[in-house]
Amino acid sequence: MKNHTTFKIGGPAEYFLFARKRRDLLRAIRIAKKLKLPVFVLGGGSNLLVSDNGIKGLVVKLQNKEPIILKRRNIIQTPAGIQLGKVVQFSIDKSLQGLEWSGGLPGTFGGAIRGNAGAFGGEIKDSILTVEALDNKLRLRKLSNEQCRFSYRSSIFKEKNWAVISAELKLVKGIKKNLKNIANSHIEYRKEKHPLEYPNAGSIFKNVDFRKVTLKIQKLFLDKVKKDPFLIIPSAWFIIGAGLAGKKIGQAQISKKHSNYIVNLGGAKAKDVLKLVELIKKKVKNKYNIELEIEVQFIGL
Repeated sequence: MKNHTTFKIGGPAEYFLFARKRRDLLRAIRIAKKLKLPVFVLGGGSNLLVSDNGIKGLVVKLQNKEPIILKRRNIIQTPAGIQLGKVVQFSIDKSLQGLEWSGGLPGTFGGAIRGNAGAFGGEIKDSILTVEALDNKLRLRKLSNEQCRFSYRSSIFKEKNWAVISAELKLVKGIKKNLKNIANSHIEYRKEKHPLEYPNAGSIFKNVDFRKVTLKIQKLFLDKVKKDPFLIIPSAWFIIGAGLAGKKIGQAQISKKHSNYIVNLGGAKAKDVLKLVELIKKKVKNKYNIELEIEVQFIGL
């Protein structure tokens, strides 16, 4: 699985299938269910930490060859397995506004929906019209935005482990040049501020809701507050405050460049990452009395 995750960590899958078309995915899942094999649907492999022992059952990797479709003037239909960056580029090419905030985000479109991806004050939920998904009983469902139960970096698909198949996005008319400039500026920001030179899974922890911390903590980090989409304190500042930037276990390291990232220096193990995660949670809890919440999904751990 290390070959199929952005962390480059993870042992073998018991069974593995590339699903290039919707019917491939549906058929594979039905067969696995009959054989009583657990199923995990994999997108781009970002935001994911897989056990060194691998995954039991079937892993289906979405690798859609189906196209993005402009259904009406401002509504596009997109398969889940396509890279988010391609959806962003398609929207910009059509002069449609609503996804440019996500310029540079890794992973697939389906993964972005599953985790309600967000950055620079925007979230994927803001543009979702409907989502087509496969539930645990193999029923194909079409959910409205409200039925998706989007929350901060989560959704019904993440909560219930449903497989996102496709979605419709409702965007608004924009100016192509402006949209392109915004997306490109965010891509450049990530290159400068995030440790993209090493394999990683993105932000390890969710940022901390400014409204839910004590007045003392609010005052201490007042100059660090950002909107994401509500007011937050980036978790990186708590990790830095706990003196953990640069801490290394095995070949896994808390990044000095962005401390809410754990990077793989080469040959890191999932167990090393887990030890760093637990160390961060413990130190931050001891110093600030704050329970950091995991954003990365653990598989087989």
